[in-house]
Amino acid sequence: MIRELLIEAYLFVFRLLFGICSLMPLRDKVTFVVSFGDNVQYIYEEMRRKSIPFDVVFLCKGSSYNRFHIYEDVSLVHLVTLNPLEFMKSIYHLATSKYVMVDNYYGFLAVTNFKPEVDCVQLWHASGAIKKFGLEDSSVQFRTKRAKERFLKVYSRFHKVIVGSDSMAQYFMNAFGVKGENILRTGIPRTDFYYNQNEKERIFNQITKQNELLWNKKVILYAPTYRDRELDHFRLELDLDKMYAELSDEYVLVLRLHPAIKNVEDYNEKYPDFVLDYSSSEYDINELLIVTDLLITDYSSILYEYSLLRKPMIFYAYDLEDYQAGRGLWEDYEQHVPGPVVKTTEEIICTIQQNEFNIDEIEEFSRRWNKYSTGRSSENLVTYLFDRKPAFTKRRAL
Repeated sequence: MIRELLIEAYLFVFRLLFGICSLMPLRDKVTFVVSFGDNVQYIYEEMRRKSIPFDVVFLCKGSSYNRFHIYEDVSLVHLVTLNPLEFMKSIYHLATSKYVMVDNYYGFLAVTNFKPEVDCVQLWHASGAIKKFGLEDSSVQFRTKRAKERFLKVYSRFHKVIVGSDSMAQYFMNAFGVKGENILRTGIPRTDFYYNQNEKERIFNQITKQNELLWNKKVILYAPTYRDRELDHFRLELDLDKMYAELSDEYVLVLRLHPAIKNVEDYNEKYPDFVLDYSSSEYDINELLIVTDLLITDYSSILYEYSLLRKPMIFYAYDLEDYQAGRGLWEDYEQHVPGPVVKTTEEIICTIQQNEFNIDEIEEFSRRWNKYSTGRSSENLVTYLFDRKPAFTKRRAL
């Protein structure tokens, strides 16, 4: 109850200030609201390449702020509530931009009554989804009526939602309550990286030169999804002693855990010639995937991007029944993922040693989920928005 009251108070202030700022005229300006940044960066780079004559503002949440320091021709604002100046700047830019692009759910959108000329585009932060989200998230049923109404108001702001596949379009229509005419089949901007051979080679050489283990051995990347309970009570659900004994001659294990997780052991120190912890690395997950020979994940969305590389995957779903009951999954997990599902470290080791992966299955999976992500997604979106060529919207639902 207290939480809801605080949210309502915050939104009341936001609505009031947004209304005042809306009295000012719209400007030729694009405001990006950023939590992740990779899609946003690719879109901005394409805007620069096309010399789009719009001012650009990044409203950055958390560490995403650091990604855009390299640009001198933009406005960079911390998306925070406790700093009055930054808070006011954020509202001003949202109220006076012709384009607003967001890459996540932002509660304040419930009270941003954009002018009719404004386009609000949901970029999202994944090419596909295993976990349910939005209105389909099972936790929504336990929220108050007021909260549910707020969610619907947020989703109603999305004039367009970009997708890389027809399957993801259907998920968004269910999760956000948007119609087929709101879906833009431009592809996912950050997947352009996987079609840029020169950039992939540059990243591969840069990463492998920093650590000879990544050059001399095959790379296993373990990148599990984030679980709420792990923030303060994390336990790595891998028997590293067994993996070291069986795999260390041929493989190196790279860990990519959520950076917010605390109380993590120094795995590098215990297994210096086998484990590398890149959880807080300067490289983002897309770059690490380039040096990866085998991905181990669970419910994370990175499998969709990794499938573009047509390399093996193992799905370590040790808590599948509990996770499905608590969060909810879009499809039958074991039928959906393009690789073996295992639940113990022993099964992981055995699967790796047998080395019987179905690459054809991965390619078929990629064709389904990356149908529109063909290397020109950033160009497709920028062309649609600024040249107004409506080639990517279907009027009817799937």
